[in-house]
Amino acid sequence: MKRTFVILTLSTQIIFAQNISQKLDDATKNLMNSSSAISSNLSFYVADDSGNLVYEFQGNKGLSTASTQKIFTAAAALETLGKNYTYKTTSSYSGTISSGNLNGNLFITSNGDPTLGSWRYEGYKPENFKQKLIEAVKKSGITKISGDLVIDDSYFDHQTIPGGWPWDDLGNYYGAGVWGVNWRENQFDININGNDFKSFSYPLENVKWLNDLKAAGSSDQSLIFTAPHSNIALINGSLPAGKVTTVSGSVPNPPLQLGVEIQKWLKDSGIDFSGKVVTNSQLEIEGKKPLETPKNNIILTYESPSLDKIVYWFLRKSINLYGENLIKTLGKEKKGNSSFKSGIAYLKEFWKAKGINSNMINFADGSGLSPQNYVSAKAEVQALLYAKKQAWFDSYYDGFPTQDNGMKMKSGTMRDTKSFAGYHTSKDGKKYVYSIIINNYQGSGSTELQKILNVLK
Repeated sequence: MKRTFVILTLSTQIIFAQNISQKLDDATKNLMNSSSAISSNLSFYVADDSGNLVYEFQGNKGLSTASTQKIFTAAAALETLGKNYTYKTTSSYSGTISSGNLNGNLFITSNGDPTLGSWRYEGYKPENFKQKLIEAVKKSGITKISGDLVIDDSYFDHQTIPGGWPWDDLGNYYGAGVWGVNWRENQFDININGNDFKSFSYPLENVKWLNDLKAAGSSDQSLIFTAPHSNIALINGSLPAGKVTTVSGSVPNPPLQLGVEIQKWLKDSGIDFSGKVVTNSQLEIEGKKPLETPKNNIILTYESPSLDKIVYWFLRKSINLYGENLIKTLGKEKKGNSSFKSGIAYLKEFWKAKGINSNMINFADGSGLSPQNYVSAKAEVQALLYAKKQAWFDSYYDGFPTQDNGMKMKSGTMRDTKSFAGYHTSKDGKKYVYSIIINNYQGSGSTELQKILNVLK
């Protein structure tokens, strides 16, 4: 009797698996046979909680992923750096303090904290950093600074943008570059009525605008163009007339922006400062020797939120800046080289060591903004399965958003690209891990892919 029960149970499970597989196959082929998918490529892979294959449609095929690329970067960072890892920003001084006068320079340096001045974290906002810095300056006895304010942005190399990012993206908030000193997530906002600038979230230092906006349409069709170290910004496209629209761009020189804000804080706090704001990168541009941050005379060490909290926002709000920052950090920490090339090489080595075929993970950046990322759905599922077995998994999983169909998964969106990757427990308790990526689809990729994934519900 017991043997009969076991056979019946196994038979039921096999029939159930066949039913799910057949339903997924029907839904997938219906999509690929539609008029919107004539030139499309699709990679789809579903496994159960133990890693057993449930369904595959060209699962090994490498496609442009968009933001599901972030699942690789986030997991590698949590394991390599540890969920309690923090970035540090310090303030120190050169010279001596005599009768309240600093006969030397005040320095600000960082190891690339991407959250410095972010509005997302309680207790870590711009006003919190301001308060701690001014308190530290006053506690050290400084009432006057005779030298300069030096922003030492030399921790990372000079390349702030990964190669392969589209020029159309660079000046927009999601195309912000990575610097040794970041500030306010390297983002600014403009309130615009039609083509008329109304206000900025804060004054941008040394930026002049070319405005080719048209007042037209009913939605935001604008693009901002900025480049690292440039003092010229361009905005074009169109915005609705008769109402104020907020448009967000990327700051062309975050270290300088922080410096001029600190200069104002010092003045407002009654600390006499008559010197200049200088950044080490600007000194190099001018052919001058960068200034070395003093190892001693440290008056403030300011720590970022822990990495688990950074990863939460990285996945939940798909912050590209965080991904590229983590890539540079991994390169610096593991290879002694903060270049994007070094960090991306480490990321590929990490996942290859976890058993993923290197031909299925052709990474170009850490965030997925580059269309030169080519990853297979099977590789994404393998990464998700690996993460699920790790002690840091809860911190990882917590960041996955809940999508329109109620399933918790990371999404990716780029021109003609849509992807989803995540975990789901069906109504009958079956656990699935999946990835689906489509390129060159002419319809509503998000809606159609979610219809397929709904089979798992």
